[in-house]
Amino acid sequence: MSERSAVPDLAALHAQGAAQQPTYPDQGAVDHAVERLRSFPPLVFAGECDELTEKLAAVTRGEAFLLQGGDCAETFDGVTADNIRNKLRVLLQMAVVLTYAASVPVVKLGRFAGQYAKPRSSDFETRDGITLPAYRGDAVNGYDFTPESRIPDPQRLVDVYHSSASTLNLVRAFTTGGYADLRQVHAWNTDFVMGSAVGSRYEAVANEIDRALTFMKAIGADPDEFHRVQMHSSHEALVLEYEHAMTRIDSRTELPYDVSAHFLWIGERTRQLDGAHVELLSKIRNPIGVKLGPTTSADDAIALAGKLNPDNIPGRLTFVTRMGAGKIRDLLPGLVEKVEAAGVRVAWVSDPMHGNTWEASSGYKTRSFDDVIAEVQGFFDVHRALGTWPGGVHIELTGDDVTECVGGGEELSESDLAGRYESVCDPRLNRVQSLELAFLVAEMLRKA
Repeated sequence: MSERSAVPDLAALHAQGAAQQPTYPDQGAVDHAVERLRSFPPLVFAGECDELTEKLAAVTRGEAFLLQGGDCAETFDGVTADNIRNKLRVLLQMAVVLTYAASVPVVKLGRFAGQYAKPRSSDFETRDGITLPAYRGDAVNGYDFTPESRIPDPQRLVDVYHSSASTLNLVRAFTTGGYADLRQVHAWNTDFVMGSAVGSRYEAVANEIDRALTFMKAIGADPDEFHRVQMHSSHEALVLEYEHAMTRIDSRTELPYDVSAHFLWIGERTRQLDGAHVELLSKIRNPIGVKLGPTTSADDAIALAGKLNPDNIPGRLTFVTRMGAGKIRDLLPGLVEKVEAAGVRVAWVSDPMHGNTWEASSGYKTRSFDDVIAEVQGFFDVHRALGTWPGGVHIELTGDDVTECVGGGEELSESDLAGRYESVCDPRLNRVQSLELAFLVAEMLRKA
């Protein structure tokens, strides 16, 4: 059987059981959108995916740390130069802090250029006695609460492609065109963050980096790594039509890759061992991840590893744990211990966001910065006690001065949420909170 025929067709995947999929009213329109997507050039290249696998293999071995971050749900309106630059800037700042303060290579993985679809706990939403399909992200339908907006539209999948291409083009321009040059460390810290306590702390790190760069230049060392960074893309593989249409056969190896992103992950709601998402991602050669929530048993995780990474290739599989601050110390040890004892080669990464969401009295979904830090600290403590490597963090964040998560150095309260709450789905850390988290994680890494 060829690798091409090894990838199930869409009908077979849907027949197998596909959770969290939109219900399109016009199958002909779906087929047309899928055919258009199949004709488009790849957004990423298979060789780039292989490079990321090698980097994640270093994370698996305990030789590097993964920083993955970006929007909860991207929007088409958010594809602007300012928005993309601001997200990239906070990731660069966080990576600099982690690399310099913890002296460990940091693999940089953006949660962007494809994160347009979201799983939902209910297929429908009711407001004032009116029930409509739930908003599933711009990849599926519109945010406005109207019957017209909430109809799933497959043309949006084509729009996802073009928006992702625009985002990747700009990210590549920034990361190779001088913006990511280490000599820009001070420029990344201008505007509102400059006057904050965490901004001042960042400036101290930037000054030390400046002195180190001056010394390196004086002795004639000026490696290319000082002037550009590798930023890879990732998103949750959710809408099967999009991911299947973007799966292509690599001309070098004749193996299938999902060329919509370098890294794809399977969510907590779609990780059924016999489900369509696990089946599809088991066939592609990208590095992949799986979100593991509090109901995940060690046997579940081992079975998923057997299906998704049967050859046990380091860097191929990442387990992203999202237990909640109050459960992480109880649930994670048994999971890690049994998976490690089974000889599974996997990178362990903490998602401290999704297990810590709650609704404020004002009705806004929010997260406490203290809970986020508590889950990361629990994650590190468990791995330290077991002698395993806490391989990274997966954060929902924005480069803007939003007010969506309470706490942090700015001491945002529930009453502040209405000030600038811009997320269309889940609350994100703002730039100051993200940078503050980076310093705290760097301290944990030094002790790991």
